[in-house]
Amino acid sequence: MLIDRPVEKGGSNQGPMGGELFLASIGGCFMSNLLAAINARKVDLFEVRVEVVGTLAEAPARFSSVVMNVTSSGSAEQLERLVEVADRGCIMMNTLRGKLDVRVHITHPLTAPSR
Repeated sequence: MLIDRPVEKGGSNQGPMGGELFLASIGGCFMSNLLAAINARKVDLFEVRVEVVGTLAEAPARFSSVVMNVTSSGSAEQLERLVEVADRGCIMMNTLRGKLDVRVHITHPLTAPSR
């Protein structure tokens, strides 16, 4: 995997920066645990999405917080339970807990598709 920086930061813009990969890793780890929980319980949730937003701090440059916004169709109650399962099972979340402000928000669930 090629990791780079934008031209204006001394790179050649050939790939993502480390911070971008960090956020993608958190979201990917969480999402894989969430999908595993959904599939194991055979729950009807569709269009599951996780959006990861990092807030930067300076001196030294770092993330001061990370928020994951989770949306899906189906039951909000089921989604909340499965998000808790994913949060406990995610190695990234377990590693960062207590070291970085990482929060998971469940946004308004999408409407389930018609069948």
